[in-house]
Amino acid sequence: MDTVNHASQETQPTILSFLKDWANICSLAGLACTILAIYYSILGNYFATMIGMIWAVAFDWADGLIARSMKGRTSKQGFYGGQLDSLIDIVNYGVSPAILLLSIGQFDSAFLPGAFIIIATGAIRLSYFNTYGLSSGTKYTGMALDNNNIILVFIFLFQNFFSEGAFSIILYTSCLGLAALNVSEIKTPKLSINRSSVYFLAMYTLGISGIYIWKLL
Repeated sequence: MDTVNHASQETQPTILSFLKDWANICSLAGLACTILAIYYSILGNYFATMIGMIWAVAFDWADGLIARSMKGRTSKQGFYGGQLDSLIDIVNYGVSPAILLLSIGQFDSAFLPGAFIIIATGAIRLSYFNTYGLSSGTKYTGMALDNNNIILVFIFLFQNFFSEGAFSIILYTSCLGLAALNVSEIKTPKLSINRSSVYFLAMYTLGISGIYIWKLL
């Protein structure tokens, strides 16, 4: 028995060996974008925040494309990559919008419930997906979390049309609406496997980045 256990331990890969996987590196690049987004949210530099948030989505979609194109990727590598992607998603699409909401609200305690809700619903939705997967093998149950960032960076294009207080309410309401859609029973397609959707996201990412870079300048 001890010999069998010893043998299985010898064949078990090291933790850092999974960094040799380009899909996992891409996932971590998306996380790096989110860390920058959170950092700039706290500083109040929302244009830079938006750039980080949309590139987090781009890397999130890219990691799946890379994983599907890799030859010889084992089931263990695929499972690990899925777990890593899921854990990063809660930061990308739950924690990041929550910090953004708190920052827009000047870290007033009234914004804490909204921050909790968008993180909690993100965790609930991801746990459900990890348990049941796609509905009928093709569609998500509830709106996929990456849409949170895609929508929020668009909403921020209109920030200057409203007073600071009014926009904070708009953002609060938007975050609650997104959270409700995340855990709803609506069926949405998995867009990241559709070539036209990938092209659209690429153009959207470049376009949004260009607008916010221009605003920064």
